[in-house]
Amino acid sequence: MANAFLDLALSQQKALFDQALAKQPTVYDHTLKMWSRLFAVPRILEVARDVQVGSTPFDVVYEEDSLRLLRYHRDTPAAYAEPVLLCYALVNRPYIVDLQPDRSVVRQFLARGFDIYLIDWGVPSAADRSMSLHDYIDGLMKNCVDVVIRKATTPNLHLVGYCMGGTMSAIFTARYPELIKTLTLMTAPIDFSVGGEQSLTQFWSQPDYFDIDSLIDAYGNVPAEFLQASFQMMKPVQNYFMKYVNFFEKMDDPGFVENYFAMEKWTNDNIPVAGETFREFVKKLYQRNELVKGEFRLNPEDDEPVQLRRITCPLMLLTAKADHLVPPSQTEGIVPYVGSTDVNPLSIDAGHIGLAVSTKAHKKFWPEATQWLANRSTAAKP
Repeated sequence: MANAFLDLALSQQKALFDQALAKQPTVYDHTLKMWSRLFAVPRILEVARDVQVGSTPFDVVYEEDSLRLLRYHRDTPAAYAEPVLLCYALVNRPYIVDLQPDRSVVRQFLARGFDIYLIDWGVPSAADRSMSLHDYIDGLMKNCVDVVIRKATTPNLHLVGYCMGGTMSAIFTARYPELIKTLTLMTAPIDFSVGGEQSLTQFWSQPDYFDIDSLIDAYGNVPAEFLQASFQMMKPVQNYFMKYVNFFEKMDDPGFVENYFAMEKWTNDNIPVAGETFREFVKKLYQRNELVKGEFRLNPEDDEPVQLRRITCPLMLLTAKADHLVPPSQTEGIVPYVGSTDVNPLSIDAGHIGLAVSTKAHKKFWPEATQWLANRSTAAKP
């Protein structure tokens, strides 16, 4: 009996020893990982302080109030006569399309051989609270298009609009079809009657939940803090918890850290939106869906509404399958209303911002998209 107890005790001790021995490599790996993170802290602080965004060189070729029109440098003459004009949203900064050298939509167009311009809308002041979509589209945007066409000495250009900038670009093209060679819409909301089950933006903007008049009447311009909080609350777990967990897990990866702080810089670099413009966008488009209904008047004095059927140029629709702001159906919803017969829908498994900055987007998606424009361009004269 004593020998049996002794054998049992020895076997239990051996089992515990074997278990501890088996876990030793895991404990060692975790300890090594922890030290690796700690040693990375000085470099993390340096990257957070010095992270560079929007690094592609450019010249400012036109200014009006706070707006700047940027023309990016080329090392060689452009291969195509028609330049590209990028129109970003009035929300956030436009350098998301040139975030980092290896994640830059601007550099994709440069590499394809295009002369490329970008509208930087600037920051509206308190005095700009009364600016309307008419002021932006028929005023500032039209002036930028005229400058680009004059410099390129061509009758038209390629217009690329991102998000709200895409909605504005579609309206502009319907107003001035003769000036646009091709229209590209990047995750641009057009048909606001669809996608409501996929987008909190669509849900929150409904008049039962959002009193836009009270907001604008109280603040004048839409505060940047309000916009940032609204966007972050659409994915609260990811934005307020998971991204920090992911950062802790990968803080010893230099590439990840640089990408992380570049995105953080852009995400937190918020700007206000002119009050009347935001009021129009919410009430006339999100709430009433006037654009696709053929009821939207850019200028109250216009005899007729904006007619999407006047868009007859080649049309490319770039959407993101995991877009929580603008579901693909809202962008693709433009198709039944335009006169274009050359329509190219491209979709990627990414989010609203991933469409512009993800690694997968820059490996295949953007080379394919820029080639589509190249195929519809006129060769530059030698």
